[in-house]
Amino acid sequence: MTLVAPLVLADNHGVNPENDSDVVTLDEYVSFGTVLYADQVNALRTPTPVIDVPQSLSIVTADQIALQGFTSIGDIINYTPGVNTSQGEGHRDAVVFRGVRSTADFFIDGVRDDVQYYRPLYNLEQVEILRGPNALLFGRGGTGGILNRVTKKGVIGADFGGYQASIDSFGELGVQIDTNHSIDEKSAIRVNGIYENLDNHRDFYDGKRIGINPTARFELSPSTTLDLSYEYLDHQRFIDRGIPTGSNGRPVKALKEIVFGDSILNTTELEAHLLRATLEKDFSDNLKGNFNVFTGDYDKMYQNFYASKYYQDTTPNEVTLDGYVDTTQRQNTVLSGSLIGEINTNGVIHTLIVGAEVIDTSSNQDRYNTHFNTTSSDKETFTINRPLDLKGGIGVNSSGEATANSFTASMADDTRVNIDVFSAFIQDEIQVNEKFDVILGLRADKFDIEVYNAKSPETRKKKDEEFSPRLGLVLKPQENVSFYGSYSKSFLPRSGEQFANINGTKNQLDPNTFSNLEAGVKVNFSQGLSFTGSIFEVEQSSPQVADNDPSTLDVIDSQITGFELQLQGQVNEQWFITAGYSNLDGEQVKRSGPTGLRPRELPENMISVWNTFRVSDAFGVGLGITNQDESFINNGNTATLPSYTRVDAALYFDVSEDLRVQVNVENLTDELYFPNSHSTHQATVGAPFNARVALIGRF
Repeated sequence: MTLVAPLVLADNHGVNPENDSDVVTLDEYVSFGTVLYADQVNALRTPTPVIDVPQSLSIVTADQIALQGFTSIGDIINYTPGVNTSQGEGHRDAVVFRGVRSTADFFIDGVRDDVQYYRPLYNLEQVEILRGPNALLFGRGGTGGILNRVTKKGVIGADFGGYQASIDSFGELGVQIDTNHSIDEKSAIRVNGIYENLDNHRDFYDGKRIGINPTARFELSPSTTLDLSYEYLDHQRFIDRGIPTGSNGRPVKALKEIVFGDSILNTTELEAHLLRATLEKDFSDNLKGNFNVFTGDYDKMYQNFYASKYYQDTTPNEVTLDGYVDTTQRQNTVLSGSLIGEINTNGVIHTLIVGAEVIDTSSNQDRYNTHFNTTSSDKETFTINRPLDLKGGIGVNSSGEATANSFTASMADDTRVNIDVFSAFIQDEIQVNEKFDVILGLRADKFDIEVYNAKSPETRKKKDEEFSPRLGLVLKPQENVSFYGSYSKSFLPRSGEQFANINGTKNQLDPNTFSNLEAGVKVNFSQGLSFTGSIFEVEQSSPQVADNDPSTLDVIDSQITGFELQLQGQVNEQWFITAGYSNLDGEQVKRSGPTGLRPRELPENMISVWNTFRVSDAFGVGLGITNQDESFINNGNTATLPSYTRVDAALYFDVSEDLRVQVNVENLTDELYFPNSHSTHQATVGAPFNARVALIGRF
């Protein structure tokens, strides 16, 4: 066992992560950061070495997740160039891909996973983060990039088990298990599970998360494999939306200990049932097929109070709260299939992929605003105390009057949505010669949405038909070096990421479109170290009804430009490093033209570095630094998240070949920082010094 590639919860199919020169075929393989896709789980694409992909991307394996003690998608984002976290109102993953905020560009095994929730990491082989819009591979959305989770699958011919048990200095407990049993020579069952008892540094914060994911693999014939998976998730947690900004536009440090919410009613609950089936068939040595079925049933509720107004100069001891309760019931069914063929025409090799996807979604969502009996509105003002005088919706306002809230008196929204999507795509990876590849692709999407608005009541329909091209060029002057250029495009219907409505003028408007122009270089060094550098321009085009003539449209274009650097791998036998840097720039554009305002949540510079050093055969240390420039909280550029630098560390000791003791420390220097926000008076308070002790073992 080495500490550079840490003890993990499985045997990784017997693949040696230090040997990244193995020939990758279309049969079965596992990625350790040199191949984009693992285990053929992604039906929409061909398995391609990262050096041949004309796009900037990052892969975080299960090894690295365990090594750095990651427990959330946000932890992974912090150490990935070109992306940063948004608060997500305290109840969901929210990622800013190259300056474009998203709560829906998430995928699991290549299938859309667009419900708003915190995604667990317990059952993953790796996480793939692709930057830049690209509808050819993933369809609508992906406006700045996508995040794909690759799950663990059954391993035929192997019996193994692993576990992880942890506790941190806040009192949070977690247990994970991963066990695989080979039934016979042609089938295996694997079960991953998690239980977490949540806690952190903020008052009232608690919760639990339960997940279980049994999977089965069947070798139906030497050329046919079937994977079946069921996942159950039950997640509850307290919602904390941070603290307000003051007269200087920055979070008020004096209020860092205050939770601006209801100690009982600020909560979210999720129950989800996910079924996946993947059939892989080799028709011949040169033709293979992937066919997928996915169904997801999600029941989500969140309710919260949060600071909406704060005037530090005039009423520094008072805050105005607002809030709402929101529920979502969504059922997604996705059918997809693709054929992958290799054709040699006079020495020019074509890897052709042809596929289609059908999506059926029904989604019911409603929202009720807070309604205080003292103001007969959704807002009420309270004296700032720790805690605020509001519990279970009942309290005393800043004037000393008893007040009570109702979550049933003021309906904000109630919509019933049905969506039908049909997509067809074709892509040709053309190996012109050993040094030059061309990638050409086109996707056609037909997106039909029907929204019944119960509040109006009215029904509206919208049909969007879009074509999304992709062009990539890869020049390889030598086997371990590639220069690439690419152009790709994506679109987002006016119903938005969560299909809230298409009311009013939104019913008339074409989708927003996003394009990505990118060039870069990738180098694989002999000792297992890789480097990527890229420069890019993301352009958004947004049709808007013209002010002076409603029958015409203004098309508003805005751009975000930048560059990224990434270094990852083994420097030598004792030193593993993953490092990233990104530089981002952009300007808001309105009908009147450029505004001179910077887009919100767009730090100019972001740096992350993680090092693992093997001191001896049984002992190792880790050291990481993340730095983020200041950024604006709001589009008006009147509220700012200060820049910060956070230092993380780790210690590893292998008690035996089957047991590791690991200590991960977050925020080693105990810096007060504000990592993200949602709006002007909702800045997240970063966790102080926190140590997490874990036992990671095999049985």
